[in-house]
Amino acid sequence: MTDFGRVLTAMVTPFDDNLEVNYTEVRQLARYLVENGSDGIVVAGTTGESPTLTNEEKIRLFETVVDEVGSRAAVIAGTGNNDTADSVFMTREAEKAGVHGIMAVAPYYNKPPQDGIYNHFRMIAAATGLPVMVYNIPGRASVNILPDTISRLAQIDNIVALKEAAGSLDQATEVRRKTPQDFLIYSGDDSLTLPMLSVGCHGVVSVVSHIVGSELGQMIKAFLNSDMETATKIHLDLFPIFKTLFITTSPIPVKTALNMMGHAVGGLRPPMIAAGEAEIEAIRNVLISYHKIQ
Repeated sequence: MTDFGRVLTAMVTPFDDNLEVNYTEVRQLARYLVENGSDGIVVAGTTGESPTLTNEEKIRLFETVVDEVGSRAAVIAGTGNNDTADSVFMTREAEKAGVHGIMAVAPYYNKPPQDGIYNHFRMIAAATGLPVMVYNIPGRASVNILPDTISRLAQIDNIVALKEAAGSLDQATEVRRKTPQDFLIYSGDDSLTLPMLSVGCHGVVSVVSHIVGSELGQMIKAFLNSDMETATKIHLDLFPIFKTLFITTSPIPVKTALNMMGHAVGGLRPPMIAAGEAEIEAIRNVLISYHKIQ
């Protein structure tokens, strides 16, 4: 069974003052994440501002993160977009770069029917020998990959996991019922990690793990050890940061927080914008409350 780990961080992409990728900081951030609770790193996902990265930048990001932490953590390449042919191309390039797995998002904007979604992922999986994680996020993609479609996809040998960010425990339950037990389901919503574990999910693909990765890992470990009192306490303790890091469109808050903590991740490429004054204050206050800054 492929196991990427329990806490996977959807890593931001650091930029310099000219909004060029800062590969030196990419290395430093990847090391920091692995040393602070991340079992794996998703590179060039939505949190990594994938829509504004070139293919060349993505490939170099894959190579850089593999070189820096690939011997210590799973490196999963975000290769999917709304063009199946380009997704197939990037999947092949990611495999050449040495990554350990692929994450491909539902084809956004096009709004294909379920058979079109199935065919999209089937073609991506056929292009690689690597394990593939399907990423369902209707709020961004405008299409929902239904449980029956996930069930069909799970029958493809190297489609091994799902990042489920539909925000529905009912849907996650249906997926769990309709897929083999060795098919791994990851929460795509930080605040739903503990409830998702309770319906059979494996872990989380997280944004908040940039800040509290070790704490997330402790929560999951407590759940697996049937220590629900501790797991619930950690969930409740982390709830304010879960919500604050999504007070505006991600990755604006998490990049703001990382910069406050001394990680030189830089700004955001348009159409993303910097956090506003009220958002900055809320982020600063929550970091202070968790003793991440003074």
